This record gives sequence, C-alpha cells and structure tokens, in this order.
Amino acid sequence: MTELLIHQSIEVAAPAELLWKILTNSEFIRQYMFGCNAESDWKPGSPLLWRGAADGTLYVKGTIVSIDPPHSLVYTVFDPNSTMADIPSNYLTMTYKLSSLHDRATQLEITQGDFSKVENGQKRYQDSLGGSEILEKIKMLAEQQARS
Repeated sequence: MTELLIHQSIEVAAPAELLWKILTNSEFIRQYMFGCNAESDWKPGSPLLWRGAADGTLYVKGTIVSIDPPHSLVYTVFDPNSTMADIPSNYLTMTYKLSSLHDRATQLEITQGDFSKVENGQKRYQDSLGGSEILEKIKMLAEQQARS
C-alpha cells in the first residue's frame, strides 16, 4: 500500500531556537492550535495532551516519540473523542524538522501520516488537508517574537 502523507514546509524569518519555543510552549501553542494547551514534559515516551485552555476538554492525545531541540520533534496524535478504537495502529505520526538557513531564518517542515495505515485513513487524510493557516500563524508568531 502506498504511503499517504501530508507534507508542508515554510520558511520563517526567525532562528530555530525561537521557532522551537513557539512549537513547544503553551503560551504560544494556544494562539495557533485552536485555544489548546499542550501538556507534556517533552521527553521521549511521555504523553502529549492537547487540552482546551477554556474548557479543559481533551481534544487530542499522543506520545512523544523523539525530540532533539531545536532540530526535530516527532509525536503521535489521536482524537479521543472519535468513534475509532484507541489503539496504537490508529495513531498518526507528526514529524517537525527545523533547518537553519541564511540570515537567522529557519525552514520548518511538517509531515503528518501515514494515513494509509489507520482506520478511516482516507477520510482523516481529506479532513487534514489544508492546515496551512496553522503554519502561517506559527510563522507570524515566530517572526513577531524575532522582531521584538
């Protein structure tokens, strides 16, 4: 079966260390992740819970797979409010790669998948397409912080 991945990339006019802070600090995360805080100690094997800042509802859960600040972050995600079984084979993997470029700029690459291996994969893939508004908000926050 062919892998079904979503791959997005954006150049951010901010150093990788600052972009890393935007990706792993709830003060910033809730500004681009629909008002959710990310609860984790950011260590491999630890839980990562996306909880509504306003209502405390658990919207997404997963596990930190690997972390190498400020270069890469890999974690799994699952919607605990869906009707799918909460089993490892239904979790998707999110991979963030940060590469330093010229002039204190950073390339951020995000890969999501593999949708071909999870229940309702085709629908989940279609539902996840787009998402560039989150990338744009991450870029905006990082660049605002870099200027201030």
